[in-house]
Amino acid sequence: MSGRTIAALAGVACAGGALAAAQLAAVAVAPGSAPVAAVGAAVIDATPEPVKEFAIRTFGEHDKLVLLIGIGTVLLIAAAAVGILSRKRIAVGYAALAVLGTVGAAAALGRPAADWTWALPSLAGAACGALVLWLLYRRPKAAEASAGERPKRSPWASLHRRPKTIEAPVPGRVVDRRGVLIALTGAGLVGVVGWRLGGTGAIDSARDAVRLPEPASVGPEGSGLDVEGITSYLTPNADFYRVDTALVVPRVFPDDYVLRITGRVEHPMELSFRDLLDRDLIEREITLSCVSNQVGGDLAGNARWLGAPLADLLAEARPDPDADQVVSRSSDGWTAGTPTAICTDGRDAMLAVGMNGEPLPLHHGFPVRMLVPGLYGYVSATKWLVELELSTFTDFDPYWVRRDWDAKAPVKTFSRIDTPDPLKRVGTGAVPVAGVAWAQHRGVDRVEVRVDEGPWNEAELAPVIGADVWRQWRWEWDAEPGRHKLEVRATDGEGETQPQERQTPFPDGATGWHSVVVTAE
Repeated sequence: MSGRTIAALAGVACAGGALAAAQLAAVAVAPGSAPVAAVGAAVIDATPEPVKEFAIRTFGEHDKLVLLIGIGTVLLIAAAAVGILSRKRIAVGYAALAVLGTVGAAAALGRPAADWTWALPSLAGAACGALVLWLLYRRPKAAEASAGERPKRSPWASLHRRPKTIEAPVPGRVVDRRGVLIALTGAGLVGVVGWRLGGTGAIDSARDAVRLPEPASVGPEGSGLDVEGITSYLTPNADFYRVDTALVVPRVFPDDYVLRITGRVEHPMELSFRDLLDRDLIEREITLSCVSNQVGGDLAGNARWLGAPLADLLAEARPDPDADQVVSRSSDGWTAGTPTAICTDGRDAMLAVGMNGEPLPLHHGFPVRMLVPGLYGYVSATKWLVELELSTFTDFDPYWVRRDWDAKAPVKTFSRIDTPDPLKRVGTGAVPVAGVAWAQHRGVDRVEVRVDEGPWNEAELAPVIGADVWRQWRWEWDAEPGRHKLEVRATDGEGETQPQERQTPFPDGATGWHSVVVTAE
């Protein structure tokens, strides 16, 4: 390999050693204190709303993975460039590592849940990277410095072989080739150890040890339609959509868990996880949906939730009459604001501890999350919940409201065609058209389908169990040969039909009729 390639690899080794050491140090502090996680979280916070919408629309639940890959790619290119420059001026390498440590520490300290210790992993990583830099880049010896001089040869040597051309050395430092390989291997091993130690094994074990009690109140169980290709009535936990700002999933152990109810209340409260489990829990089927969901999108799911009624907890805390907002806080500092009146109006708002018969999955808020039927998740469904603060809408703007999303966000009426798929070729004659529709807390009363902008046809609906769950629907289409456009619309329990006009999710949810184009032959 050429000298430039070795120098580039040396730069990667220095950066890799710094990041690996920081990741290992973060095990003792907090997973979110690692520089890549901290910088990534800061990037998420600073990203403009149109870019976030594009990322969610394009990459869905993989948006965070794409962000991490992007950060890694930028670091790799920058590290290689710094490695080459450091061969001539090693101060460039030290300066780059100082910047890396400073930016990582600043990003970590800027997280809502951080304390001063969150700066330590980035600083320790930068120090480790500087040590690797010092070991890999050494001053040339006298013999190496004169290696460009052509050695004296016998006048007869040219008769026997062609003399070798010796490349003139690059002024500055010499990179230890063997050391580069050792450093790359060591950085990889340390990184793997840090990743393993910082994994979810301990919290997974704690979750597995949780035994959920029997609910005091059990809601009815719904059922779906038997149509191939339709979304299942209950969404399995592994398939339930995930949209949040947590680049590193918070790890809150049940034994350490404390929920605080604070703010404008007469009776502030603190409850442990056991305190919540010992309350009279309710079990209900509730559909959740994300405000980022596009027309026809799949950022919605239906599950059977087990939890403590939120209205009962608030009644015990005795909020002030003017406290019109419940600010819920996640363990990582994320906030949502929910109208107090909606939390206490009789709907099944709860602090959930179970999902589809098991403790909450880690990615869905274990050990406790909040959910309020009828509102989009960004104002009602805080995961990893640790605090409820009674406040007012004039006193506090939560995370997404500060970014100009609507403060009060009732779920809009949605309907979606699941089958047939867009651009699919189907047979002529009887073709099942089916999907799901939802209008949480208002319910879905009617779903209609039309072909090629013709008359609307009422679809068959699955049995209804309540206004807070979605309903599957089915309509049998007598397909004629040719290319056709299928459209669907739903009417909620208040008699309002979803509007045809397309609106993007920002600032309070998308609207519009979903359509697919298919060919019958």
